[in-house]
Amino acid sequence: MTASDAAALRIRAPARLHLGFLDLGGALGRRFGSLGLTLDRPATQVTIARAGTDSATGPDAGRAARARDAVRAALGIDAAFAITVDDALPAHGGLGSGTQLAVAVGVGVARLAGHALTVRQVAGLLGRGRRSAIGMEAFEAGGAILDGGKALDGPDADAPPPLLARLPVPEEWRVLLVFDTAREGLSGSAEVEAMASLPPFPEALAAHLCHLMLLRALPALAMGDAAVFGEVVGAWQRVLGDHYAAAQGGARFLSAQVAQAVAFIEAEGIGGVGQSSWGPTGFAIVGDAATASRLLEALRRRFASSTNLTFDCVRGNNRGAEITALPQARAPQSA
Repeated sequence: MTASDAAALRIRAPARLHLGFLDLGGALGRRFGSLGLTLDRPATQVTIARAGTDSATGPDAGRAARARDAVRAALGIDAAFAITVDDALPAHGGLGSGTQLAVAVGVGVARLAGHALTVRQVAGLLGRGRRSAIGMEAFEAGGAILDGGKALDGPDADAPPPLLARLPVPEEWRVLLVFDTAREGLSGSAEVEAMASLPPFPEALAAHLCHLMLLRALPALAMGDAAVFGEVVGAWQRVLGDHYAAAQGGARFLSAQVAQAVAFIEAEGIGGVGQSSWGPTGFAIVGDAATASRLLEALRRRFASSTNLTFDCVRGNNRGAEITALPQARAPQSA
């Protein structure tokens, strides 16, 4: 069954970590440049179905409906669609919730209407990828992703950053996640204002980070060396955390309790720790499942009284989004 023949599409879009930007100054004509890591969970799952009238239900249903309407208007689609958001990533948590939900809905609407658009094309219709291509590339095929930053001017100025590298996350690696349910990261106009208020980023520091990325972090990732990869990510996070501190209450982490949990992990010998995007989600990259499992239990014991903190241990995702065509019998009913 093809997408255009199906009554509905069920789409599971994975979360991603945004590990940081390489060059916030854009001295060479491209600004940002991002490294991201696709996660097996948590994930957004939506079902988009042909329907007699529009509807949208479930968590973040409003954002899902806006994505449907934007893609439908851009492509001149007249049909109605019912959207069920089965699971949604935590909003403004540093996991890419907005991009994953919008792209999942946009891809579903386009394909049900017979438009064979790429993920990048759909993301462009939705205004995604203004700074980073990590979210759309995580959706496309998962893995560890490096993009080349946004062109500051010229014909590519409105295009999402180009994909430079996609490497598989080693099967034996695990990622510890630290969630603070009481905090939300910056987004929307607050994020734009925060980015504009940051001090100039030194060109020499950007060059150093790019050097580390190309000749230390990526080779370590390709060779499955979590210790060296984590060493670079941890150092990178400290530099960027200090740069962002003024927009985060003077600290490297948005959440002081996440910072404490991450420091606990680091004290156990794990160097690849930090905050994804504006947080509050913290992470630690661990080279084997046994160590990760031990640390997960230790975190839960140590921070049992911090009821707003939750923890998980997850694998990388090297597949990207999963799209399943559903027959009429399994499609959700419109409202």
